[in-house]
Amino acid sequence: RYYLVNDLNTKTPSNGTRVKIPLQTIAAAAVTHFEFLRLIGELQTVNAICSPELVYNAEIRKGFAEGKITDLGNAFNINVEKTLELKPNAVMMSGYNQNDPYGKRVSEAGIPVLFNNEWMETTLLARAEWIKFVAVFYNKEKVADSIFADIDKRYNDVKAKAAAVKLKPNIMAGSNFRGTWYMPSGQNYMGKLFADAGADYFYSNDTTAGSIPLNVETVLKNFAETDIWLNCNFKSIDDLIKADSKHALFHPVKTGQVYNFNKRLLPSTANDFWESAVARPDLLLSDVISILHPELLPGYQTVYAEKLK
Repeated sequence: RYYLVNDLNTKTPSNGTRVKIPLQTIAAAAVTHFEFLRLIGELQTVNAICSPELVYNAEIRKGFAEGKITDLGNAFNINVEKTLELKPNAVMMSGYNQNDPYGKRVSEAGIPVLFNNEWMETTLLARAEWIKFVAVFYNKEKVADSIFADIDKRYNDVKAKAAAVKLKPNIMAGSNFRGTWYMPSGQNYMGKLFADAGADYFYSNDTTAGSIPLNVETVLKNFAETDIWLNCNFKSIDDLIKADSKHALFHPVKTGQVYNFNKRLLPSTANDFWESAVARPDLLLSDVISILHPELLPGYQTVYAEKLK
């Protein structure tokens, strides 16, 4: 619970955190926060980040390179001393741990900790709607409402196009990592993305929370003859087969219908799919629809997705 005030002398109840708004500076612990801030025109308020090598946004990387933005270390082990020395107006972080010792120490020092929990949502639009949460700390609720309404409309307009198709390609997803293959369940936000894009997905009705761990044999049994492989975290077909010769047995590998979400991947491993796509599900859905049903979006150029060669 947050009590937003224009003057820190304003008394607020003790059952929440008092935050003076609009924020002039903010430490953003997760890369998923940047696009929200960019969309509402407040990216310049970021004065501290975590793991700069994972940042894709050019403005943030420039600020860090010029020494205007401080590195607070790893998001799971944020440097308390640096934070207290910097004194940002607030720290925004993902609330993976309710009793986070970093958050507790920083709060006790008078720096508000804002928990942005978009990652807990089970749909792409619900994740994107957290722009409204970010915006209230800048007095920009109306701006955020307008931006989200536009994204919501774009998403649902393109979703309606996919809903009208009669033929739905079979798809598989994810990658084999050290013998375990993680596939999204039907309740996972990626599973729902596939449904909205007009895909036929084996686990669409599975209610497992998060991802389903599988062995390669199970994946071969259920997906060997699928049409398209999405979200395959490899650079090329050669790399894919070198990693495990069994990958060559999948139909999409034989036909060249394998796609990753690495189109905006930097040499540092920063990937805009994990950054701006959280705030722009309309673009991500359009990417997938253009792969599954290219006739629906003629001339469309993907933003995040890329075909393996």
